[in-house]
Amino acid sequence: MRNIALFDLDHTLIPIDSDFEWGQFLMRTGVVDVELFALRNRNFYAQYQDGTLDPVEYLEFALGTLAQFSPEQLVLWHGQFMQEVIAPALLPAARELIQRHQEQGDLIVIITATNRFVTAPIAAALGVEHLIAAEPERDASGKITGKLVGQPTSGAGKVLHLHAWLAAQGKQLSDFPVSYFYSDSQNDIPLLSVVTHPVATNPNALLSAHAHTAGWPILHLFDVQ
Repeated sequence: MRNIALFDLDHTLIPIDSDFEWGQFLMRTGVVDVELFALRNRNFYAQYQDGTLDPVEYLEFALGTLAQFSPEQLVLWHGQFMQEVIAPALLPAARELIQRHQEQGDLIVIITATNRFVTAPIAAALGVEHLIAAEPERDASGKITGKLVGQPTSGAGKVLHLHAWLAAQGKQLSDFPVSYFYSDSQNDIPLLSVVTHPVATNPNALLSAHAHTAGWPILHLFDVQ
C-alpha cells in the first residue's frame, strides 16, 4: 500500500518565506508603495512567526495586491521572481528528501498557507505535482479579484483542506499505512498531530520545544534564514 508524504513549503523545503519574499520583490521592482507595503509586510510576517496572524486578513492583503495587476504582468514578474529569489533557495537537501519519497512510491503533496499564485511554480520546480494552497478567486477573464476562495490553508485549516483533497481522490488519511508531515512551525501542530510520522523540519523555537515534549523527530535540512 502506498504511503503519503506531506510537506509545508516556507522554511521547510525552502529556507525563506516565499510570500514575504514576493512582497519584497514587488517593492524592489517599484510597483507598490514601498513604505506602506514594507510596514504591513513586516507586521504580518512577525504575526505569523509568533502565531498571532489572522490568515484571512493577511490573504486579503496579499491577494488584494495581486488584484492590482493583469495576469500577464504577474506571470512575467513571477518568472523573474523564480530566477532571482526562488532558484537560489532550491537546495540539494530538500530535493534529496523529496526524491527519497518519490523513490519509495509515496504520494507527495505540498500543503502551504501561501497562495497558489506564488507557490504553484515553486512546487513545480521541486518536482511536486500536488499542491494544496490558499486559492485566489479569479474573474471570468482569469484576473485575480483579491478575494479568497473558501477557507485559509493554515493551522487547523490544513487538516480540513487535506481531508477534502483526499476525499476528492476517493481516499482518506487512514488509507495510508504511513503518513509523514514535514513542517517548521508551531502553526502546523494540528496537522503534525494527525499523521503517523510528524517531522519537525528546521523547526522554530516553539515547534522545537513541542517536538521534544512529544518525542517527534527533528530534521535540519539547512540553516533557516
